[in-house]
Amino acid sequence: MDTHQITDRTDAPDVVVIGGGTGGYSTALRAAALGLRVVLAERDLVGGTCLHRGCIPSKAMLHAAELVDGIAEAGARWGVKATLDAVDWDALTATRDDIVARNHQGVTDTLERSGVRVVHGSARLTGPRSVVVDGPDGGAFTARRGIVLATGSRPRMLPGLAADGRTVVTSDDALFAPGLPGSVLVLGGGAIGVEYASFHRSMGAEVTLVEAADRLLPLEDEDVGRHLVRGLKRRGITVRTGSTLIGTEPLPDGIRATVRTPRGEEVVVEAERLLVAVGRTPVTDGLGLAAAGLAVDGRGFVPPADWSRLETAVPGIHVVGDLLPPPSLGLAHASFAEGLLVAETLAGVESRPVDYATVPRVTYSSPQTASVGLSEAAARERGLEIKVNTMPLTATAKGMVHGRGGMVKVIAAADGAGGEATGAVLGVHLVGPHVSEMIAESQLIVAWDAEPSDVAQQVHAHPTLSEAVGEAFLTLAGRGLHQH
Repeated sequence: MDTHQITDRTDAPDVVVIGGGTGGYSTALRAAALGLRVVLAERDLVGGTCLHRGCIPSKAMLHAAELVDGIAEAGARWGVKATLDAVDWDALTATRDDIVARNHQGVTDTLERSGVRVVHGSARLTGPRSVVVDGPDGGAFTARRGIVLATGSRPRMLPGLAADGRTVVTSDDALFAPGLPGSVLVLGGGAIGVEYASFHRSMGAEVTLVEAADRLLPLEDEDVGRHLVRGLKRRGITVRTGSTLIGTEPLPDGIRATVRTPRGEEVVVEAERLLVAVGRTPVTDGLGLAAAGLAVDGRGFVPPADWSRLETAVPGIHVVGDLLPPPSLGLAHASFAEGLLVAETLAGVESRPVDYATVPRVTYSSPQTASVGLSEAAARERGLEIKVNTMPLTATAKGMVHGRGGMVKVIAAADGAGGEATGAVLGVHLVGPHVSEMIAESQLIVAWDAEPSDVAQQVHAHPTLSEAVGEAFLTLAGRGLHQH
């Protein structure tokens, strides 16, 4: 039993959590584990967007895409005479739905075992400590300790476009639209857009990916975007960066879009499906923020007054997940950590604030990207003296086996008299196959302020892709055998 468990109770809940996504249910579970009486209000299904429409179903589909790509590679590169007859869309989606359903049941069962009362319905604030839930098992609740806002976000749409779930889709419904289109236009080169472009290309579609910024994944290191574009183009995806949509018109079997390029040219793209992935916006409509003395900022977020507790300007009301403005990252694993922090804060347990600088960022496309810490540009903008080393994955034997390119890039503080990288590691950036499973090591390196010499002492298994990470640090520490 947790030594901080609280035993005093009344009929009123200690905590009311509004929203049952990753941030909401992690708050509820941790608070319950600490002995707090918890009510969790959710108007849809517990698990939220991540479980039902985002992270989990999309990664299930991307795994299927990886299998399809593997069949093509088997014959083209390895002499394995395998052929792909067809993709059984119904069987594929049934497997996806089964994975989602089992995860949903797991979350539901865990909440029940933990003693969390789940109330289905739309919740709204009626005061700084009071909530009304409209629904068949709803009611009015007064929170003894606090309220947690975890209502998440919805896809942002562009003016003049309306999603119909078939021809024009968002990230919420793209994987649930009927069948596999033969051609797709993806608007938005962030993680969501890149992943969906990658999936549809694996499934045989002609794909055009349009991003208004001058590179894909514009919040990542420039070299990450450069290597990603190279990998996507190698797969036959048309990538147009620095380009904007200026108009669309319906076709009998799809849509015609006009895109303006950086040179001012107008390019017409016809596709069976248009996926809009230009970001997400916080969901606060109907939440009753004003009744509790709260308001959104200019971007629609509910900002905390105290980031160390994620507490708003109204004492006792906390925020987690997509309602938070930057530096929160809008990532499921970040909201999970935020939920733990808020639950422990409400229980009176000492808890460290979320260190957003050490939260990893992953894009599950082919190639994958994964990063943690500062980009090279961000480090230089801060006026830091740095040392940078880039190592291609193909510098390792395992990288040659995979044969898909990729790289490791490390940024470290140059504290030595000769500009050596004797300071802390500031950022690590990976592009290539399976790098989503390689980022945990780098997360610890950055979070623990390790120096290249610290990492260089650690022996990486051979042959593995992670050898490229080890070699990058060996080089920065002046011990590299393969200088790049």
